[in-house]
Amino acid sequence: MSIVKRVIKDSIERLEIDELLSKEFEQAGYGGISLAKTPLGTQITLYTMRPGRVIGKRGRSIKTVSERLEQELKLPNPQITVVEVEIPELNPNIMASRIANALERGVHFRRAIFWALRRIMDSGALGCEVTLRGKLRSDRHHFEKISEGYLPKSGDPSIKYVKKATIHIKMKMGVYGITVKIVPPEAIFPDKVKLDVLPEIKAMEEAVQEDSTQKALEKTIEKNDEKMETETTVSKNEIEKGDE
Repeated sequence: MSIVKRVIKDSIERLEIDELLSKEFEQAGYGGISLAKTPLGTQITLYTMRPGRVIGKRGRSIKTVSERLEQELKLPNPQITVVEVEIPELNPNIMASRIANALERGVHFRRAIFWALRRIMDSGALGCEVTLRGKLRSDRHHFEKISEGYLPKSGDPSIKYVKKATIHIKMKMGVYGITVKIVPPEAIFPDKVKLDVLPEIKAMEEAVQEDSTQKALEKTIEKNDEKMETETTVSKNEIEKGDE
């Protein structure tokens, strides 16, 4: 099998696994997966807000899902590891699901996406973009996009650091597409400049200002001394003239 076909096959397999698990654990706060192929089987790391609901009583839920992956998707010996998401607001899958739930409850779309954007940025994200597409205001297709912070659109930083998730929901007007992009706080960009030397520069400026102030004070004292000497000399000359 060529490399291109292998990449396409792995991508389709990953997409099928992601769709199955997202539908199965939608109520558990599904936050995405990461795959790793090993000689012993396929290692799946599942990120979720509620690990207890994913594992189930005595591990029944996780065993049932493993059997489905093996039977329906022909996945050899799937091994699922459940990891709890520490900060749900920095996970695009979870935030897209929250927006979808808000829209299904009847919340206005602008209120839902602005609420999500504010929660994400308050959690420490460097940048965020939320896009909602569908028949939002009329029978014609529209899209609403809001963004805040720093969000690279191209290059290695956008591939390496930007987390992205897209969810589709069925509404009365049709299908809505929700896309959330998040730049986590630990992202490091090549154009980031460190200003650790600023305190030293400030100290040097203060020292220079102190030196200039001291010199100005010394010059003022010298001028005052010269003026006093000149006045003393003039007064002596006047006294001598008066004596004559």
